[in-house]
Amino acid sequence: MQEKPYFCPNCRSNRIKFSVITSYAQSFLKDALSGNITEFNDPDAIPEDEPMIQCLVCSFTGNELRFIKQAEREPRINTPTTPQYG
Repeated sequence: MQEKPYFCPNCRSNRIKFSVITSYAQSFLKDALSGNITEFNDPDAIPEDEPMIQCLVCSFTGNELRFIKQAEREPRINTPTTPQYG
């Protein structure tokens, strides 16, 4: 995953709450007559070219580049705050 800001292209409100979606394959053996599972192997991660990201506000899921490009189109402006008490 890249160290760049994200911005949800769907709800356009979330910049901080995300999940990365990963896929796994797990092989197993079944008994041909009863259908009972006789053996489970450890899961193996399926390599992906680009991670899938899910917005935890609206549940939109897309590739990482889509979230990065949306953040580049609408950058977060860091405005200094100077509290005035008086």
